[in-house]
Amino acid sequence: MITGLSHVSIVVPSLADAARELERKYGLKIGKIEVNEQQGVRLAYIELGNAKIELMEPSRADSPVAKFLARNPRGGIHHFCLAVDSVDGASASMKEAGVRVLGDGTQKNVHGERIAFVHPQDFLGALVELEEREA
Repeated sequence: MITGLSHVSIVVPSLADAARELERKYGLKIGKIEVNEQQGVRLAYIELGNAKIELMEPSRADSPVAKFLARNPRGGIHHFCLAVDSVDGASASMKEAGVRVLGDGTQKNVHGERIAFVHPQDFLGALVELEEREA
C-alpha cells in the first residue's frame, strides 16, 4: 500500500524568492518550474535523493493554495506526500479503516501520476497526498 515518502510541500508567496533564499542559505537548487492547471499552482521540486521538497505558489486566485496563502501570508508546510502502489487500492483500504479520502483518484500531478488526499483530521492533523507510483 504505502511504499515511501515522496515529498514535503511548502507553499511560498514567490517561487523566485524562495529559490534564491534556499540556494543562498543551503545550496539547494530548484528544478524546472511547472504549472498544474487543475490545482491552480506553479511548482518546482528540490531533489534530495530519497525524497523531494515541493515548492508551490498559486497560479490563480481561486486555488486552494491561494486560500492557504491568504491564511498564511508567509507560506508554510502545506502537506506531505506518500507514494502508494495504487491510489484505488490505498483509498479502498483506508476507507475501510474509517479514513476520509478526498478525491476519486482522477486528479493528476504535473507528472501525470494519479493522486488523492487524506483528510487532515484522519492523519494526526496533517494533510496527506497519496501519489500513485508504478513499481
